Amino acid sequence: MSAVFTPFRLKDVTLRNRIALPPMCQYRAVDGVTNQWHQIHYPGMARGGAGLVVVEATAVSPEGRITPGCTGLWNDAQVEGLAQIAASIKAAGAVPGIQIAHAGRKASANLPWEGDDHIPDGDPRGWPTIAPSAVAFGGGLPKLPRAMTLDDIARVKADFAAAARRALAAGFEWIELHFAHGYLAQSFFSRGANQRTDQYGGDFAGRSRFLLETLAAVREVWPENLPLTARFGVIEYDGNDEETLAESIDLAKAFRDGGLDLLNVSIGFSTIDGRTPWAPAFLAPVAGRVRREAALPVASAWCLDAPQDVERAVADGQMDIVMIGRAHLANPHYPYQLALALGEEKPSWVLPAPYAHWLSRYRGPGKGSAQ
Repeated sequence: MSAVFTPFRLKDVTLRNRIALPPMCQYRAVDGVTNQWHQIHYPGMARGGAGLVVVEATAVSPEGRITPGCTGLWNDAQVEGLAQIAASIKAAGAVPGIQIAHAGRKASANLPWEGDDHIPDGDPRGWPTIAPSAVAFGGGLPKLPRAMTLDDIARVKADFAAAARRALAAGFEWIELHFAHGYLAQSFFSRGANQRTDQYGGDFAGRSRFLLETLAAVREVWPENLPLTARFGVIEYDGNDEETLAESIDLAKAFRDGGLDLLNVSIGFSTIDGRTPWAPAFLAPVAGRVRREAALPVASAWCLDAPQDVERAVADGQMDIVMIGRAHLANPHYPYQLALALGEEKPSWVLPAPYAHWLSRYRGPGKGSAQ
């Protein structure tokens, strides 16, 4: 059997394979509440054969949404729809996961296909943003955030814990903290975004404090037997790669000691000066280094869809789980195509029986034949 199709166990959860659908925002929610779009999208992906399906970045507060269309878990009214989604993912054979997030200074943005930029001040669809420091991201996201007070920091940490409780009540068995992509937690770790002079800024310990305390707050409410994970940008591609990566690995070790079970290795995206070297599987060696040096299971994504790259990432020990996003959107049954490409003897086993029946063989004319 190919390495990517071997099961993966983490705590009391076992994935049927090493393939995961990463959290990919759909921007279809209203007031943070899911709807028919999400009810169809997520179980469809789960039926395709992935071992893990992670629901999109779900805001822990209204101010934490990236856009007005983002899902939320800041009130109990949002739990019902997400509970239906979690149950449908599980019924389709995948483990239901969810990512909880706060967008920080990148919040209050238009939908990607409507500009992907900040909603102008004065537009009733937008809202004020907060961040470690009053430093704008720049470019199409020029809104100046308000620097967070210590009370703000305590409130947001509590919001993460409350969202985690609701995620558990909704039936999710895997939770991911969004500490990446220039959003709030990543901004605390970023030297450029975080210019604080108190205990939440300055040196490595100060810039790490918010992330570690948020992890601790969620660790208190999330069951020990279920995976607690985080997505974190370990590198910025801004010319300071080695220094940033070394610090990120030190933080990953602290995450591990603080009860994190797996790190989803990603890019910081905290600066407009980053120059990401987009290429097939370009982040795999970085993920492999984090896995080795931090002694922590890892997942990763970005330009990972070619069968040989996916298989190599697992077989060579670069990652434990491969997050495959765009290829899944193009073909929800990507795992079946992957099994074919990797020469699995009976690739139809990754499909639900009604699909496998028609795709596994042509039975000829007559009753029950292929159409």
